[in-house]
Amino acid sequence: MLVCLLFSCQNQTKSDQSSEVIEEEDKGIAVTEASLKFQWKAELGEGAIWDHKNGRLFWVDILKREVHVLDPESKELSSFPTPSRVGTVVPETDSTAVIALEDGMYRLDLYNKQVKLFTSLETEMDENRFNDGKCDPMGNLWVGSMNLAETEATGKLYKVSPGGKTEIMFSPVTISNGIVWSSDGGTMYYIDTPSASIRAFDFDLETASISNERVAVKVPQTLGYPDGMTIDSEDKLWVGMWNGNAVLRFDPESGEVIGKINVPAHNVTACAFGGPELDKLYITTARVDMSPEELEAFPWPDPSLLLNLE
Repeated sequence: MLVCLLFSCQNQTKSDQSSEVIEEEDKGIAVTEASLKFQWKAELGEGAIWDHKNGRLFWVDILKREVHVLDPESKELSSFPTPSRVGTVVPETDSTAVIALEDGMYRLDLYNKQVKLFTSLETEMDENRFNDGKCDPMGNLWVGSMNLAETEATGKLYKVSPGGKTEIMFSPVTISNGIVWSSDGGTMYYIDTPSASIRAFDFDLETASISNERVAVKVPQTLGYPDGMTIDSEDKLWVGMWNGNAVLRFDPESGEVIGKINVPAHNVTACAFGGPELDKLYITTARVDMSPEELEAFPWPDPSLLLNLE
């Protein structure tokens, strides 16, 4: 399921908040509610990423083995089948994107829909598949694998260079998820979902290497599990919450929740800022791992939805 929220990443004071933003009394944080705008079916939406050069949104449906590209202005949607489960997508050129399939990284031709191997990874690990990934400021793709049973730390976080060279950067990992860099490129934030935390690393821009691992945010289980992540111009972290019905805004300096977007879907998987002014927040969600009671309480995951705050 895909949702889109038109939401400013700039701070708002209590006096200038719009009618859609309410104050959550028990926590004292700004809470935003969403409304329906667009509809599309998916099973396990993930990997939202904005192509700023061409004004289009990419995302994947892992279980349906599809990559989707949306023009939000015209609402024109292009879909591309993949030969195995696809964990993430990153735009490469006007006509190509790099995608993570079960046995490595592939290049997707957006004109003829052909998929060609870019570099092999974990070809002998049947217990894993690839999940989320993003490019660092130097153009390297950081992509992680996850344990299919979600019970053992068999995954790894890899760095894949533009030329296809691969290097293990962090392990062990159970469910590799959100990854972002600060505006100065000096800090990398990373999520291994079962750890219920957001790690921070010092990032060396010359060598594209990480060091000084620490926990920036410890997420209470009552809020759900941290999944995909993006970062705003103030270096605050926006995290999709699996089993959490929301995107939460965290201050990585204090570790506190400082904002919330309520999403009428139980499993919120990823988010990305987009639009000409980067003032829209696109959010992917999923209907898997939901009980009959949850499906009844949150019916919107049945068709995929594109939401905004108009």
